[in-house]
Amino acid sequence: ENYQEGVTPDADVTALIDKYEALAAPLADAVIGSITTDITRTNNDAGESALGDIIADAQLAATSSATTGSAVIAFMNRGGIRGDLLFAPTGAEGDGEVTYGEAFGIQPFGNSLVTMTLTGAQIHEVLTAQWVGQTSPRILQVSNGFTYTWDAAADDADKVDPASIMLNGVMVDPAGEYRVTVNSFMADGGDNYGTFRLGTDRLGGEVDLDALETYFGLNTPIAPGPQDRINRLN
Repeated sequence: ENYQEGVTPDADVTALIDKYEALAAPLADAVIGSITTDITRTNNDAGESALGDIIADAQLAATSSATTGSAVIAFMNRGGIRGDLLFAPTGAEGDGEVTYGEAFGIQPFGNSLVTMTLTGAQIHEVLTAQWVGQTSPRILQVSNGFTYTWDAAADDADKVDPASIMLNGVMVDPAGEYRVTVNSFMADGGDNYGTFRLGTDRLGGEVDLDALETYFGLNTPIAPGPQDRINRLN
């Protein structure tokens, strides 16, 4: 153990920590599914990661039914993805196996999912806010079926052409209404995404980590996300 110099750890506290680490070990080591190869949070030139795709898909799956929110789009902030999923074991699990502890390392914040109604125009505002009001770009990870294009040469306010925003191959209608899922941090306007605070008919859902665990249970083995939902010009 590494302790601050000159500080003696309290024996009772140390024993308590050791006890709970031992109690938590079976949960942390439990295998929740498997992957076919490394799935990382490394972004491509458009700002999309293979792991971001998977997490967004998991959150959409958790909120897409009529009882859980009827979501058609999920957005995930990439800053909330705190690690990678590696094929090589990190503990006693086998090659490709993913443990609850590894999943927790990726999404450790305990955010719950929130599904809300946004207009197509508000979705465009959200996408524009990836640049406007940010000290550096914050590209959101998006779920399967949602695509758009951004232009690196355009001014920040014009980065995303509304005509490029598509859901299942159909242009998102600025006047239309869409059920959108984000985590509770973003739903409260985190990372300067104030538009999410305007979402209506809000429905709270399960914890993001539980959504990921369920998704692995249903879809294992999981391959890396395709990184083809966000397109970049210039």
